[in-house]
Amino acid sequence: MKNTLLLEIFDTLKGKGIAMTESEFSEHWLGHSEGYVRKLRSTRSEPSMGAIAICASRLLNAADQLGSLPRYHALSQQLRQLGNRCREVVDAEAVEFELA
Repeated sequence: MKNTLLLEIFDTLKGKGIAMTESEFSEHWLGHSEGYVRKLRSTRSEPSMGAIAICASRLLNAADQLGSLPRYHALSQQLRQLGNRCREVVDAEAVEFELA
């Protein structure tokens, strides 16, 4: 599930010319080393919640920046949708606790 989402995000960003390589995606969109996605694939591991959360934040930030430019409205909406999907993954795995 999480790997599928990250691959979908990478494919979208690559298709738009925003992140051309997995290394660039790992560093700039996930906040990890350049070999992070490659390592996930080779070890068949799930990405960390931190990577998903960073990706959500960066996607939503990019969507906000692009949203004010009419010619990028559709891209902004697409990035926002992907960012919100990442947030849903993080929220679903968050541990709830009582404050009182």
